[in-house]
Amino acid sequence: MANLVVKGGSRPPWVGLAAALWVEIAAGNAYNFPLYSPALKSVMGLNQQQLTMLGVANDIGENVGLLPGMACNKFPPWAVLSVGVLACFLGYGVLWLVVSQTVKPLPYWLLWLALVIATNSNAWFGTAVVVTNMRNFPLSRGTVSGILKGYAGISAAVYTVVYSLVLKGSASNLLLFLTLVIPILCLAMMYFIRPCTPASGEDSSEHVHFLFTQAAVILLAIYLLATAIIETVVSLSDAVSYILAAIVVIFLISPLAIPVKMTIFPSRPKKNLPSDSSDHLVLGEGETTPTDPLLTPSSSVTSLGSFYENDDASDVEILLAMGEGAVKKKRRPKRGEDFKIREALIKADFWLLWVVYFLGVGSGVTILNNLAQIGVAFGLEDTTILLALFSFCNFVGRIGSGAISEHFVRSRTIPRTLLMTCAHIIMAVTFIPFALALDGNPVGALLFSGVLAGYVYDTETARQGSSTCLGPDCFKVTFLALAGFCGLGTVISIILTVRIWPVYQMLYSGGSYNLPQNLGH
Repeated sequence: MANLVVKGGSRPPWVGLAAALWVEIAAGNAYNFPLYSPALKSVMGLNQQQLTMLGVANDIGENVGLLPGMACNKFPPWAVLSVGVLACFLGYGVLWLVVSQTVKPLPYWLLWLALVIATNSNAWFGTAVVVTNMRNFPLSRGTVSGILKGYAGISAAVYTVVYSLVLKGSASNLLLFLTLVIPILCLAMMYFIRPCTPASGEDSSEHVHFLFTQAAVILLAIYLLATAIIETVVSLSDAVSYILAAIVVIFLISPLAIPVKMTIFPSRPKKNLPSDSSDHLVLGEGETTPTDPLLTPSSSVTSLGSFYENDDASDVEILLAMGEGAVKKKRRPKRGEDFKIREALIKADFWLLWVVYFLGVGSGVTILNNLAQIGVAFGLEDTTILLALFSFCNFVGRIGSGAISEHFVRSRTIPRTLLMTCAHIIMAVTFIPFALALDGNPVGALLFSGVLAGYVYDTETARQGSSTCLGPDCFKVTFLALAGFCGLGTVISIILTVRIWPVYQMLYSGGSYNLPQNLGH
């Protein structure tokens, strides 16, 4: 892996974070499925169940992130991003050829595979930027993760505004945009997203920078929702449409103000640091500096960290670590330590977490995959506003969960999984009013969206004797079933939280992250 020369605690981490926000917007391209799915359904002559099975492909591609995760430990960020660029270009290119009728309708299986490849680009984009930036900001991982995932959540609203104001509601133009513009954007950001030496300690200005970034994305989310509503109720001229879209771009580039400010008004180095603490440091991806507060144990423990992350660590380092008692001969990791995939698969906590995620994400993507048809069934003519609203709420949940979980895990050592419990409760309570027609994960998607929602919708459509289902009965059973699944997810999530609470007390006792005493990395 290539080495990178940067200065410790300098501007590059913030430049990389600003670039990563654009990549996270690109990584939300799977949310566009409701925008072009009606055109896809029409061109291919699909029924609702076939369409929702394509939605399953959309979700499978987006959520299969095992390979990107493994690649991030072996290759630099630009290589991981390159795979995403290629997948995005090839996958959406095939979909564009079909929807634009440049080619004759392709076999259904080929279309399904193309959609998996297209949306799998999200896993490569998101994994590359999240892993890199969490390594660049080791003392603010929850905050950084919340910001990045918040931008991914609000991306659907960004695409909705672009779709409505710039692309004039054309599904073909949208797919061409995803085929060409998104890969070009990510190629341009590759240079800036790189591993950097993090700052050596807490910095008061860093907190202000995070607040500025969070405020910028919150204002962007509010602006996007307001713009979507205005575009729905008012006919806008081309000039006004382009101005509104340009304002979105200004919001997206606003985080660059942080490294610009750091350039114009550089902070003074701390007097208690050695004079050479800011000298050029050679840092490879995944490595950290000796002054990093998270790695203050002995040098042998530092060597131990590289031993667990790199299989080619020297025997001398391993023997020294064993001699000082920093590592024991082969033993299974305990809670709070790093697990390899084969070690995690035999743990009950892993499967509890998987089932909770399965039930929650499966329920959520069922709504997303059928959003256009849900809007029509409930009498809404323009369903793009639903996607904008879905995106806004998605954003609030993502950025809120990052900030809230970081606060409570440090102040009260409350496990982050408790927020998953709250999310399941909120979803269950929300589904019931829809099922009663009151005013107001990929495997999970396969079961809930592909089988349940599609089958119920097609059955009700046949009963009504039309090609489009109208009325609350179209999704009544689906909403009731999803509410039940979320109730089950709530119970399992509570069990998981109780099981892992002692781990959080061990890791965060004292208000900050503590390394396990028996491991130290």
